[in-house]
Amino acid sequence: MNYNQLGESDLKVSEICLGTMTFGQQNTIEDAQKQLDYAVAQGINFIDTAEMYPVPPRAETQGRTEAYIGEWLKKQQRDKLIIATKIAGPGRAIKWVRGGATNIQRDNIKQAVDDSLKRLQTDYIDLYQIHWPDRYVPLFGQTEYNPNFERETVSIAEQLTAFADVIKAGKIRYLGLSNETPWGVSEFSHIAKQLGLPKVVSIQNAYNLLNREFDRHLAEACYYENIGLLAYSPLGFGVLSGKYVDGKKPENTRLTLFQNFGQRYFKPNVNEAVAAYAEIARKHNIKFAQLAIAFVRSRWFVTSTIIGASTIEQLKENIESVNIVLDKDILAQLDAVHTRYPNPAP
Repeated sequence: MNYNQLGESDLKVSEICLGTMTFGQQNTIEDAQKQLDYAVAQGINFIDTAEMYPVPPRAETQGRTEAYIGEWLKKQQRDKLIIATKIAGPGRAIKWVRGGATNIQRDNIKQAVDDSLKRLQTDYIDLYQIHWPDRYVPLFGQTEYNPNFERETVSIAEQLTAFADVIKAGKIRYLGLSNETPWGVSEFSHIAKQLGLPKVVSIQNAYNLLNREFDRHLAEACYYENIGLLAYSPLGFGVLSGKYVDGKKPENTRLTLFQNFGQRYFKPNVNEAVAAYAEIARKHNIKFAQLAIAFVRSRWFVTSTIIGASTIEQLKENIESVNIVLDKDILAQLDAVHTRYPNPAP
C-alpha cells in the first residue's frame, strides 16, 4: 500500500480509502467491523463516511454508518487512522437531518460536527467535508447548469469562518469539499487566502471509466490550488465490476435494490462502453473491477481512491487492485474506448 500527501495537510493517506455508505443498510455492524478490520490489516489507514449515511438516505437509518464505525473505532489506536466524514447540505430530500436545517452555516456546522463526534466516539475528525455545495449546482448525474434554480446561499466566507472556529476548537483538523465545481474550488481557495481562513485540502468527486469529467476544468483548478482528489464511485455503482452485463440483476446490489439512485448508469452508451472496457480486461487477463480501480489510481490528480463493498470477498478483490499497474498499451486502449464513448455516465 502506498501513501500520499493530502493537499497541503500533514495527512498521509493510503492510496485506497474504505468507503462505508453500505454500513447500516446492506451491511450489519458485524459485517462492518469485519470490513474495517480487514482493510486496516491490508494497510488502509483512511476511512470515509458521512452524517447522512447509509445510502439510500432514510430517517430510520440516518447516522447509523457513523455509529457502526464508532463502535469499532473506540477499540482502535486512533492516531494511526484518518477518519473523514461530511456535513449534508441543503436542497436534498433529507428533512430528518436537523429537522431540515442543512444550510452550511455556523449553528448547523457546530451541531453536525458534535453529532458526528458523538456517533464516531472520537474527540476529533481528521477531514471534514461539505458533502455538496450550499449553493445550487448540478449534482449526481445532472449535466447542465440552470441559473433559474439559484437559491439563497450562505457565503463562502461565512462558511469558512465557521469552520475556522471548529478547527480552532480542535474538533476537526482539515476541511474538504465534495461534489464541487471548478468555480467552487477557486472561490474557496481564493477567499481562504484573502481572509486568512482555512484552505480546503481535498475534493471528493465521482471519477471512473464512465465519468472522466474531472479531467477537464477541475483537474486544472485542483492542480493550481494543490487540492487532492478523493475519487468516489471508481466502479460506477458496481457497473464496472461486470455484475450487470447482459441485463443481469444480482440480489442485494445497489442498482437492483435502489434503481432510482443510480439513474446516471442507465444512460445511452453506458452498456456499450462497459462491454468494451470489459473486453480489455478479459484480453489482458485482469479482473474487470481491478482494471477499473487501477485506472483511477493511475491518474496524476488522484490522491486516494474510495472503494466500497457489500461483501468481504468484494473488498478483498478491490484492495488487491493495488497490485495492478496498467502499462501504456492498456491505458491507450482505455483511452480509445473513452474517445468512442466519452463520459456516458457523468
